[in-house]
Amino acid sequence: MKKTIFYVIVLVFTMSSTFAFANKANKNSNSAVPVATENRLSEVEISRLTNRVEEIRNLDKTDMTLKEKSELKKELRSIKKNVEKNGGTVYIGGAALILIILLIILLV
Repeated sequence: MKKTIFYVIVLVFTMSSTFAFANKANKNSNSAVPVATENRLSEVEISRLTNRVEEIRNLDKTDMTLKEKSELKKELRSIKKNVEKNGGTVYIGGAALILIILLIILLV
């Protein structure tokens, strides 16, 4: 009996959750769908960012104040985030790497 009541309660909560997330379609809204643009960095932007990083690396930081150093670190972090977000880096996980190596071994 206790199991039946438990299953009924679970069933009621499961079925009622669909109504909680349901939304009536607003048929009067004719909002324009934004066009997805490519978020990749151009070659000019990449070279500009690379040159800036090299400039920062080549600076003599011994006579800089702590605030100037922290500003340079913040600038480098923002450049790194920008490149990671828009650079198009491909990450391969460990399992995928093992699978690729096994496929190469088996097929060759």
